[in-house]
Amino acid sequence: MTMKRLLKILAALVAVAAVALAILMSHDSACPTGPAPALAPGVTPMKAAVYRCYGPPEVVKVEDVAKPTPADDEVLVKVHAASVNPLDWHTMRGQPYLMRLGSGFGRPKETRLGVDFAGAVEAVGKDVTRFKPGDPVFGARNGALAEYLVVKAARNVLPKPDRLTFEQAGSVGVAAVTALQALRDHGKVKPGQRVLVNGASGGVGTFAVQIAKALGAEVTGVCSTRNVEMVKSIGADHVIDYKQQDFIEGSDRYDVVIDAVGNHSFRQVARVLEPDGHYVVVGAVSDNRWLGGLIQPLVAMLQSPFVKPKFAFFIAEMKPEDLAYLAGLLESGRITPVIDRTYPLAEAADAIAYVEEGHARGKVVVTVRGE
Repeated sequence: MTMKRLLKILAALVAVAAVALAILMSHDSACPTGPAPALAPGVTPMKAAVYRCYGPPEVVKVEDVAKPTPADDEVLVKVHAASVNPLDWHTMRGQPYLMRLGSGFGRPKETRLGVDFAGAVEAVGKDVTRFKPGDPVFGARNGALAEYLVVKAARNVLPKPDRLTFEQAGSVGVAAVTALQALRDHGKVKPGQRVLVNGASGGVGTFAVQIAKALGAEVTGVCSTRNVEMVKSIGADHVIDYKQQDFIEGSDRYDVVIDAVGNHSFRQVARVLEPDGHYVVVGAVSDNRWLGGLIQPLVAMLQSPFVKPKFAFFIAEMKPEDLAYLAGLLESGRITPVIDRTYPLAEAADAIAYVEEGHARGKVVVTVRGE
């Protein structure tokens, strides 16, 4: 067999494998019908938002699942409030399909939703000395849209700031940590610098405006007409109504641009950045089912060698030290969560549907128990 023929065969095999993987990744298994799976005898039930197949918000059901028991190094939290992030509807739909390499082909391997939570400690493992039953706490843990969850005491659970309600504390997690890491770690924001936040009225954006101010920056927020006054009220020094003006056509220059929308190319954003500035993408709107919001950052990465400002795209990592830093800002009043709407746990699917529409002002919260 000649080398040329061998290469053709290998190329054909690679093509067939790629097509097979694409079909596997994009396939949605049928949703289960009938009642939820029965719990094992003796198991204590609790309510939780569950999705057992990929699809629209209608696939999310509130069902009885097993109430968890804390391990020796864990705390059991009675959840009072949790919030919804774009991550939840992406997870629910299994899109972009690239996510399914981890979340499961055909149907999800993990069926629980939600990350941000606030509540009260119900019980502690025998090795836990940091918390006791009754302590109000907040933090981040997968499966937060439920009546109870367990969290390792040394990880992402901290005392709830006294000045916050459970609803406010339950809205912090993902969005606030993303905003903090974007500004401090990737944008390298310093006092006196000029920061622009594109998408200033969303979950990450409302935290980014306030955290940037806490870091000593002069902040410009970009939002729609209906949100201008709200963005001013949380501390933005300047607000650009994108329906009236495109920020990339302005004459102002910024040291850092935090982009939660991704509606401009890196080359376009570079026009308003200082030569040594930083462009940090934390989100991008896209209908592409395969790569979704990753397309804009990927294009920016290709452009970055030819553009002077620095480019960064990242996925936030939940760290207890970052939650502790945010708790200090929250307790001092330097940042305050912005909440658009609240829904009861029974309407978790509606809360996710609203967030998926992309017009939420700040955070959307699911209340599990009254305070």
